[in-house]
Amino acid sequence: MREVIQKYGIQHVWHFTEKSNCRSIRENGGLCSLRELRQRGVTEFIPGGNEWSHDADRYKDVDQYIHLAFLDNHPMLYCIKREGRIKEPVWLQIDSSILFEENVFFTNKVSNANDAILLSSEEARQAIDFEVLFARTDWTDPDIKARRKAAMKSEILYPKFIHISKIKGWKDG
Repeated sequence: MREVIQKYGIQHVWHFTEKSNCRSIRENGGLCSLRELRQRGVTEFIPGGNEWSHDADRYKDVDQYIHLAFLDNHPMLYCIKREGRIKEPVWLQIDSSILFEENVFFTNKVSNANDAILLSSEEARQAIDFEVLFARTDWTDPDIKARRKAAMKSEILYPKFIHISKIKGWKDG
């Protein structure tokens, strides 16, 4: 993964949430996975997922991870906004150094999809189309557009908790 980060100059990755959750993030000293929030007894937050996606996360055992995106326009946010689950979305900018830590996994599609598998950083280098995410390509070409649409669904799964010091900024979504 280090080669991919260097090749494309990836300095940060992204997490979207409801703006009102920022208070809870500060109070808890960082971002928590859904499972960690439950274990801490945190109930005052607005989740992005619905009950179906939370059930799928638990079934796939990915509720123990914080779900991150390589770019600040993951397609799930579009769905969540359309359904009205998040009223004021914000994107949290996370230092890319977290990608080198232990027990970080990746998926080349939405992580709770039936056929999604957790990938190591080495496997992710091969399975995720980083070129179409970060290099200049002709997005009007139907083949490239399809590749990009698929690659945009990839996720980074960070275990349990991201310390607030790794959150470098935020912007409205």
